[in-house]
Amino acid sequence: MGDGGAVGAKPTEFDPILLAVLSNRFESIIREMTNTVMKASRSSVIKNARDMSCGILTYDHRLVSVEEALPIHVTALELTTKPITELFNDIKEGDAFLNNSPFFGGTHHADLTLCVPVFCDGGPLFWTLARSHHADIGAPEPTTYLPYAKTIYEEGLHFPCVRIQENGEDKADLIRMGRQKIRVSNIWYGDYRAQVGACRTGERRLRELTKQYGIGTVKAFIEAWMDYGERRAIAAIRQLPAGTLSYEVRHDPVPGVADKGVAIRAKVKIDPRAGLITVDVRDNPDCVQGGLNVSEACVIASCRTGVYYNIDSTIPHNHGSASRIVPLLRDNCVVGRPQHPIGTSCATSNVNERLANAVQCCFARLGEPYGMAEGGGNFSAALGVVSGVDKRRKTEIPYITQLMLALSGGPGSHGHDGWLTYECAVGNGIMVNDSIEVDEATYPILIEERSVAEDSMGFGEFNGAPATKGSYRSLTGDLTVYYCGDGGTFAPKGVLGGQAGAGCGTWKRHRNGKLERLPDFHTETMSVKEAVHYRSCAGGGYGDPRRRDPARVVADVNRRWLSVGAARKDFGVVVAKAPNGIDYVLDEVGTARLRKSKSSSKTVSRGKTAARGRRK
Repeated sequence: MGDGGAVGAKPTEFDPILLAVLSNRFESIIREMTNTVMKASRSSVIKNARDMSCGILTYDHRLVSVEEALPIHVTALELTTKPITELFNDIKEGDAFLNNSPFFGGTHHADLTLCVPVFCDGGPLFWTLARSHHADIGAPEPTTYLPYAKTIYEEGLHFPCVRIQENGEDKADLIRMGRQKIRVSNIWYGDYRAQVGACRTGERRLRELTKQYGIGTVKAFIEAWMDYGERRAIAAIRQLPAGTLSYEVRHDPVPGVADKGVAIRAKVKIDPRAGLITVDVRDNPDCVQGGLNVSEACVIASCRTGVYYNIDSTIPHNHGSASRIVPLLRDNCVVGRPQHPIGTSCATSNVNERLANAVQCCFARLGEPYGMAEGGGNFSAALGVVSGVDKRRKTEIPYITQLMLALSGGPGSHGHDGWLTYECAVGNGIMVNDSIEVDEATYPILIEERSVAEDSMGFGEFNGAPATKGSYRSLTGDLTVYYCGDGGTFAPKGVLGGQAGAGCGTWKRHRNGKLERLPDFHTETMSVKEAVHYRSCAGGGYGDPRRRDPARVVADVNRRWLSVGAARKDFGVVVAKAPNGIDYVLDEVGTARLRKSKSSSKTVSRGKTAARGRRK
């Protein structure tokens, strides 16, 4: 196709049809990279639950494109490659770098990111990146979530921008280090090789694309694409009211680390005239002595993500649109820039999810139809890191993986109920529930139950999604589970009259059948005849529940998400048995009467409150 007429053209003059074609070509390359990781990985947390993401950056660290990626993984992806070009002055074709260090632009130490420089016509033009959450990275305990780990010296291996390949070949000494230190290292190495395959696939496809269209056209497209993203973001921000909004959330207590929890505040300033949104998170506590501190990459990602949720979803999430969102951070802050060697092992979850919620909920301060409620947080034992020894065969095989059995519920927003498999504010539905059959075929675990927890959703005009409950147990030998269940104390709140969703919880079922509530941040070992019971977090509701469409309430009752009693009490909706004797139908007369009486009661109550206020 050649360079066409694009070389030297201003970004706004770039052929819009070619812009659409090339943007889709980049997305298709990322989809192929993603499929490579998923098909070639060995651990269930990557190939089954999809805790991985791929992306493409320009060589000067500008995000070009992402496709079906976890927001926390890719929304500040540029920080991962910037240190590489600062540390190395001899980057060449065939190199690959491994980075999982929060102090060098990584998210947290469990997210190993492979970065490959892509050379076209002899010069570097792009980076391909594959980021996967590895189930183990060599910490003293068989888990990657360590809320009590004060420093990186308790977290396992850190690869701070290490050149792990030259001339397309692994550096054997570095691989040997990983195999020596990391548990079930054949699984780790297989997952790493899947990332290599993804990045090299992306490298080949980008070279083919550049050859087909010409390097001049591709470079012109990049500038036009960035400009398009920026113009779309400016236009969306100009549709918002001006104002400075704040919202505060609180992470659950973690004994010995944050005894009263961690209060997190976000301040969002909307400047429609400038087409700019500033997210100020500097007014927050200093780093804690544990793994709850959020890395710089995660803080920036959550600040951008919370804004993206509240503007046009069709806007490209590239460097151009990100430039209209300005995060303000400070050093040594729990949601800022932690200083080496402070612990950050839980940086992608927990406090970070609360931060993203705080940002997204700021917009609800504008009133309807803006903003959204708080989404469910992570994670009870439904997402526990489990380990043990599989003794079902002649050769005993150790195992370790993170389960994804029940993702937390999403928040209600204007016009929409929450998403049942939302997972968390920084995952947003990209991860998926484990396949029960795959888990049971791969590991010596029996999944006894997985179901929706009735009456758990955050009630509202638009409901937060309900929680999921269930249980599992080992089939052979002891099973150890690690989990960090934020949300058991401070459940996700609703906004604009919406109610809070149910919090998470974990229980141990003893041999006699008795259930014991376990701490929300805990490690527990279960024998073969004992089981883990869990409940994920539900999402908060949006708006007054008594304004909810009665037909939607009846639908919730019929799918057994909502009880008849809660429909009446919380929504003012009366239902009656359907002729089939199984389902329910709306009692229109009873509902009208009940809602009218509730409305009158609220009016009287508000009048009394107002009168008391005047007397004071």
